[in-house]
Order: sequence, then structure tokens, then C-alpha cells
Amino acid sequence: MASSHHLDVKDFRSTHTHTDSGPGGSDGAASFYKADLDKVQRKLNGIHVQMYIAGVIGTGLFLGLGQLLATTGPLGVLLVFLLVGSVAFASIVSVTEMAVLAPISGSFSHYAARWVDPALGFAVGWNYFYTCAITLPAEITAAAVVISFWDHNPNHVSIYVAVLVTAVYSVNLLGPRFFGNSELCRIVFPLISLLKVIGGLVINLGGGPDHTRSYWKRPGPLVSSLEPGALGRFLGLLLGIIYAAFSMCGMEIITLAAAETRYPRKNMITAMRTVFFRIFVCYFLTGLIVGMLIPSNDPQLFKKTGNAGQSPFVLVFNRAGVKVLPHIVNAVVLTSAFSSANGMLYSASRLLFALGVQGQAPKFITTVSRNGVPYVAIIASGLFSFLAFLNVNNSSGKVFNIISSGFVGPINVHLSSWLMIGITYLRFYYGLKVRGTGRGMSGAYRSIFQPYAGMYVVFWSIFFILVSGLSVFWHFNGPDFVAAYINLPIFALLYVGWKIFKKTKIIPFSQLDFVTGIPSLEETEETDILEKRTGMQRVRQFL
Repeated sequence: MASSHHLDVKDFRSTHTHTDSGPGGSDGAASFYKADLDKVQRKLNGIHVQMYIAGVIGTGLFLGLGQLLATTGPLGVLLVFLLVGSVAFASIVSVTEMAVLAPISGSFSHYAARWVDPALGFAVGWNYFYTCAITLPAEITAAAVVISFWDHNPNHVSIYVAVLVTAVYSVNLLGPRFFGNSELCRIVFPLISLLKVIGGLVINLGGGPDHTRSYWKRPGPLVSSLEPGALGRFLGLLLGIIYAAFSMCGMEIITLAAAETRYPRKNMITAMRTVFFRIFVCYFLTGLIVGMLIPSNDPQLFKKTGNAGQSPFVLVFNRAGVKVLPHIVNAVVLTSAFSSANGMLYSASRLLFALGVQGQAPKFITTVSRNGVPYVAIIASGLFSFLAFLNVNNSSGKVFNIISSGFVGPINVHLSSWLMIGITYLRFYYGLKVRGTGRGMSGAYRSIFQPYAGMYVVFWSIFFILVSGLSVFWHFNGPDFVAAYINLPIFALLYVGWKIFKKTKIIPFSQLDFVTGIPSLEETEETDILEKRTGMQRVRQFL
């Protein structure tokens, strides 16, 4: 998957402490990054960061898998998860290498500003902030609606929304460590995924009361969408890409925690390496089992209830006579939605804080408590959560329909972020080459897949963005077309607007800054990360 190569950190810093002034030299970095304002504290542990990844596995997977199956068929689910998962992993590999070098506030927003163009960092930061902020009320609404699986009184939805808004605010305002501890409940997800896989295999092999069997032969491994025949099956795969990306996007946000993580380089590397196994277990194996248990033409897959009743696993276990598991799955979906809401507020607030540190948001946003909590950014970002109250008068199915049908715009934000990560990484990679440094100030991590992983991310991100509104062209209408692609002109406007306003330029490779404001290994107490590992230590690390 990846390998580590070691360089002499002290030699690197002593050789490159001086950089040319200009848009990309130390003067340039200092002009947009105010290190004295970056006062968050490192209180998260490695397990917290790994559970932060679990927060990404939200309602998109648990409730959206059925619609993906209906769109692509069982084989299509696997092919789409394989493709999108490989791009997600390549983006994580790329951003992790940059985060290991510079574990500071802003992550990919800061890296785009530092190693490409400050205007690009501005566009990436505000674009991603909007996505996290607007997804926050969607996840809160989803969590409230999920409760309707047990409580069918629609008048209670507003009460649940109020409780969830209060809880999400409280978890984030109490500090990163409390936030990290709250995410530890997500450790149950690998166990639930394993339970679903085992239960699915038992039912598929005839262990359930109704002796359910595989549906790969009838109605078939692939589904035709938009057009009949082979063309329709190909179009079904293209449509499935967006559903898969919706459930996988956001894994890159783990690097937003780098500035608040103890031993950030070690923990970012470890967290990155777990992503591959999460994709394999939570997505690929789950998709495989679902395709064996329920036909892609089942009418129940097209019904959107917003609670666990929409999950294909619940449909399967209900029909197999397993009555308790639907309640367990619904509880998992509920905690998933709440955890995702927590993660969205954390991510939005840290991006907003980083934009303030970079001089691209009002300075008061960078105010922190004595414990290093950016409470002003949290309060400001959390105001979006109150939008969840707009949906309390709708039926549960309509609410979740609004949530799920409105993801195309935000999905393009995530895909644009993957694209910018790939572009930024290639600038980072070739900038280090031009500077004659090899790769990585710390030498702690470099992927064997680079620079090809970065190129891979750029190519497929562009492709995914182009096909994200594919269905619009078969049943064209203006609002749907705008919803599908509105993010592209918004992103361009942010980039061009800031570029004109601040007169920024793309930074020459020779002026890229790899030192200013970046903590050394001594400062993060990670000098042992450069020690050569034995074969057994590598095996233990892999496991």
C-alpha cells in the first residue's frame, strides 16, 4: 500500500530555512498564514482520529446502498465501489503525505494556498466550509427522521431536532478531546459490518426461515438505466458513481484534525492506512452481500422512508424472519447520522478557523478559549444547524427525499476537493523535486504510488464531475441542471474574485515554501519516527 523513506530533517530545515521572497517564499507564506493566530491545542489521540474517519460512513451508505443496487445491479455495485474507492484512497494517500509534512490548521485548504495559489486556497476553503455547514442540518434532520422508525408521531420531530442541535453544539464546544471521545462509539461499526456480512452469508446459504438465495442470475448482475441494452447498463454504472461518491466522499477531512492531534505525523499515517480496510469491509463486502440477498428490481428499494426501513439489510432480515436486527441497524443509522453531524460541525468550524488564520476570513473567527477551543468558529458554523427546523413539518419520506435529492451540488464540492488535492499534491511533489529535497521534510511517509496516485485523482475527479448530472440530459429541465453543476461557477467565482481582489499569482516551483510555520519533529515529539523499522515492526504496523 505505501512505504516510508527517511530523510534527515535537520539537514532539510537548515538547508531550506531561507526561501526566495515573493508569492511562494517565506515572505509569501507569512503574508497569508499567521502562525501566531493558530492557537488550537493537540489533544486528540490516534484512536480519536481513526473514529473520525468512521463518522464519514453515514446515512449515505446505510440508506443509499439500496438505491445504488437498483441503479447498477449487484455487479455494478462492486465495480462502482472499486473505482470510487480507489480514487478516495488515492486522494487520502496524497493529502496524508502533505499533512505529515505540515500538520497545521487548514489541511488541503492551506496546502492549496501555500503550494499553488492563495486564491485557490480561498476557493477550496470556503467551498468546503459551505458543504460541511449545509450538510450539518441535513444530518440532524436525517437523525431525527430515523427516530420515526420507533416513534411515529410527526409532531415529535421538532423536539428531536432541538435535542440533536443542542447535543452537537455541546460536543464540539466542550473541546476536541470530548469530541474525540464521543466518536469512540463508532468503534461498533466494524462489528456491525461484520455482523451484517456474517448474517447475510447465513441467509444467502439458506439459514434464514425463508431460505433466501442469491439474485445474481435473476434479474441479473447489471441494470439498464436511461437506455435499454448494453448502453443502458453502461449508463447505470455512470449513474452509480455519484451514489458511491456520495457515500465515500469526506474521508479527506481526517487531515483537518492534524493541528489538534498529538504525534500528528504518526497518527495521520496510521489513520490513512486504515482507510483501505474500511473501504474493503464497510463498502465492498457490504455491497457484495447485499447483491446476493435482494434483487435489484425489488420495488422496496425505490421507497424512501428516511429510517432503517429503507436499508436493504433491514428488508432482507425482515423477510428472513430476523426481527431484532432491523432495530439494531436503525440504532446504527441513528448514531451514524449524529456522529456525521458532529463531524460536519467540527470540520466546518476548523475550516472557518483556518481561513481566519490565513487572513481569508474575519480575524475574530480565530478567537480560542484557554483550552484551545475555537468557540467563535464553532458557534458561527453551528448556526447552519437551525436550518433543520425548516423540515419538521414534512413527512419523514419527503424530508429524506429532499436531503438525498439535494446532494448533487454538495457532491461536486467534494469531487472538486479531490481534484484540488490531486493538483496540489502534484505541485507539492514537483516543487520538492525542483528544490532538490526529494519528498517530505519529515521523511516520515511517502507513498510508492506517487506521483501516479495524484494524477489518478485528477483524471477521475474531472470525469466524476462531468458525469455527476448525467441523468439531467435524458429528462432535461433547468432547475435540475443548475443543481447538478452550480458548484462549478461558484468555485470559479471564488477563485477569480479573490485572485483579482488580492492580486495573487500561481507560485513558481522555485519559491514554494516547505518550512515557514511548520512544526518540527522535536516540537511534535516525533523524532523516533525516523528510526528504521525491523521487518517484524513493519508487520505489526500493517496489522
